[in-house]
Amino acid sequence: MIKHFQTTFALILLLAINCVAQNGVTTEVDEYMQAEMKTQHIPGVSLAVIKSGQIILAKGYGFANVEHQVPVKPETIFQSGSMGKQFTATAVMMLMEDGKLAVDDKISKYFLNTPETWQNITIRHLLTHTSGMTDYPRDFDFRRDYTEDELYERAKAIPLAFQPGEKWSYSNLGYVMLGILIHKVSGKFYGDFLQERIFKPLDMSTARVISEADIIPNRAAGYRLDRDNQLKNQNWVSPSLNTTADGALYMNVYDMAKWDAALYTEKLLKRSSLEQMWTPVKLNDGKTYPYGFGWAIGEVKGHRFVQHGGAWQGFKAQITRYLDDKFTVVLFANQTRANQSKLAQGVAALFNSEYSQ
Repeated sequence: MIKHFQTTFALILLLAINCVAQNGVTTEVDEYMQAEMKTQHIPGVSLAVIKSGQIILAKGYGFANVEHQVPVKPETIFQSGSMGKQFTATAVMMLMEDGKLAVDDKISKYFLNTPETWQNITIRHLLTHTSGMTDYPRDFDFRRDYTEDELYERAKAIPLAFQPGEKWSYSNLGYVMLGILIHKVSGKFYGDFLQERIFKPLDMSTARVISEADIIPNRAAGYRLDRDNQLKNQNWVSPSLNTTADGALYMNVYDMAKWDAALYTEKLLKRSSLEQMWTPVKLNDGKTYPYGFGWAIGEVKGHRFVQHGGAWQGFKAQITRYLDDKFTVVLFANQTRANQSKLAQGVAALFNSEYSQ
């Protein structure tokens, strides 16, 4: 009886110590976030800290809507920006596992009338930003609605910046092409494919392609700063350009926590496929670049991580996963100049000082 009492007391004491420690870190996170939001002029931030697939901190700061003074909460829905590229890459890998494509297939196998300069571009090149395709050109009209065929023709007209596999250069157009590819191979619009194969199976209930026309409960407003650092509403983008596969999703931190948890399992993809996504791309000269399939790859003081940011329509997003530690920070902000990478890294360092760079 005494031994049992001592064991129980020890467990209670340990839980109490952990609780006090957690509360201490939470206070530090609050202070850090509030200071950074003031410095960076960020109206609102939603944050989740996740350990082994379980949320240990989920919190909102500031305002989701400044005009109506609506506070941010963990349920608040933000835009993903390019953080959504990891979902596009996952969809491609699902089709690979389904036997519908191979990542080293040339895209000319799936697209008609590809330019001569595209003959050596593979799906792998699109996934890793090594195709030679550029980002959106300066004269691209973001206020015009495009069909997938029109986007394809627009991309074809832009000369490659370099030979496929020669170097790494971030290309939103490459991921737009992947979305069209998913549609061609699966017979489904890429957003519907994500809904059917990823979001619904994981119960990511708020995750979906952007629609500014639909009524979306808990949707945040996006903001930008003008030259005088005055807060302004986000710039308008045409509806069709808010549905492309380079990063046009809604979701909240709870949904991203479900996504993070699934990546420790084989619910969506085999472990070998996930590892392939987190492997640095090899260039033509044999050198590697720290980017896989929709994920940037790095290491800090022996801690491996994969991460990706996003920026679109007055929003910023970030997920950073410390793979070996099973520790993740997910963050959304609603101001286009917010340094989301710095915010996430700063939060992570409060939990483990070795994460500071």
